[in-house]
Amino acid sequence: MDGLIRGTDGRARCAWPGDDALYLDYHDREWGRPIADDRRLFEKIVLEGFQSGLSWRTILHKRARFRAVFHDFDPARVARYGERDVARLLADPGIIRHRGKIEAAIANARAAVALIEHEGSLARVIWSFEPPAHERPSHVDLATVKAMPTTAASERLAKALKARGFRFFGPTTAYAMMQAVGLVNDHFEGCAMRDEVETARAAFVRPR
Repeated sequence: MDGLIRGTDGRARCAWPGDDALYLDYHDREWGRPIADDRRLFEKIVLEGFQSGLSWRTILHKRARFRAVFHDFDPARVARYGERDVARLLADPGIIRHRGKIEAAIANARAAVALIEHEGSLARVIWSFEPPAHERPSHVDLATVKAMPTTAASERLAKALKARGFRFFGPTTAYAMMQAVGLVNDHFEGCAMRDEVETARAAFVRPR
């Protein structure tokens, strides 16, 4: 079972969460399940930006504090942040105190608000980059996923959002977000969650 680990409940899972209880819960309940809520999608864009150079485990353990200090990632609220808010965030030890990433989060909120006003929803734009079946591998395992840190679809998504003013959102970050919010199902073959996620994706109504 390359890339898999068997849990205490006897079910096989992707091995990457290790024995971290919070990470395991994220793997089982969130990762790969389709999302169409603009606030949660904006959150993923921001947190994936903060993750750059770090591990998702680090961000996940700080996510509750991120949500508290970023007003639960309401893009309209974050878009109004000014220098006083930047200083407030830089002083908060519960998040990643990186000025460039904080300023990018605010810029991305403003870009998200503009996009929502023009297109109707952030979800509608992001889901329009769901990759077609012919661009997906026939078998998803550890080797397959390691070999594709970016994809043609993630390059298209990153380019489109960059053109709309989004920052700290390159093709690798875009693909990590696509994996997390259900545009693709990258649970490994044999993972107990893979079929659950595929069922959720089949039932999901794509934003149009």
